[in-house]
Amino acid sequence: MPTYGSFYLWLHRHRLVSFLLMTVSFLVFGYLTIDLVQLLSSNAAFIVRHGWLALMSGGLLQFAELTLTALLAMACYLLFRLCEHALLQRLSSGTRSIPRRLG
Repeated sequence: MPTYGSFYLWLHRHRLVSFLLMTVSFLVFGYLTIDLVQLLSSNAAFIVRHGWLALMSGGLLQFAELTLTALLAMACYLLFRLCEHALLQRLSSGTRSIPRRLG
């Protein structure tokens, strides 16, 4: 029997908040990833084409910012999946609580 974290149990109990949080994380994920691949490839091409000058002109900083954006987008995706799982388990089980493991 799986053990659930406290945040997951909270999401399981508060389905409306879980749905709203799932919606917000979906929108943020979509916004952050709209042109991410194109921007990353353009930045990499800029660095390859101009070398050290590109790095000194802010190419490395921009690459770091794009990487952080990708990490934030992944966190939003994981939050979306967690909320989705909690809601689906709640809707499919018919019971109002998750059985807890004893001991």
